Amino acid sequence: MLKLDELKKVIQTTPTYTILKFIDPLNICMPKYGINTILRVNHFLAQIIHESGAFYHVEEIASGKYYEGRKDLGNIHPGDGVKFKGRGLIQITGRANYSKLSADIFNDQRLIDYPEILEKPEYAVESACWFWKLKGLNQLADKDDLLMITKKINGGTNGLQDRKMYYQLCKKFILTI
Repeated sequence: MLKLDELKKVIQTTPTYTILKFIDPLNICMPKYGINTILRVNHFLAQIIHESGAFYHVEEIASGKYYEGRKDLGNIHPGDGVKFKGRGLIQITGRANYSKLSADIFNDQRLIDYPEILEKPEYAVESACWFWKLKGLNQLADKDDLLMITKKINGGTNGLQDRKMYYQLCKKFILTI
């Protein structure tokens, strides 16, 4: 079970009350999605801490206009880029991803009408766990392959040094699951 005092050592600049919002959802969702070994947990935490700016952002800072008309993301209607910009701890992006996630976790399409649901801590966490499993990242974590995990999440190596730093901190302080 992930502990507040351990996580606080990893992300010292994040207020305790912010971390507390995510502890229970992490402890519930990680095992549900097979993030259930210390190696998997450390890799997962390093990535979500980086992606969310240490749990400060569950919504992409940019407007989402960049995603407008991106058919590869399923953004086929005017306004989809902004409506389906990155949300959750691993920034789920695009109408197609919101639709698949909604079907998988809710058995309906509520995220198409209410995409801001992913900003709630429990769904910010679950969407990240869902994405992690969908992309087969447990297998890469088992190989201790931070570079490939980063590429699968980010499409490149953006923030790689930050992710490495968080991974090292997780290895040092997250001792039990």
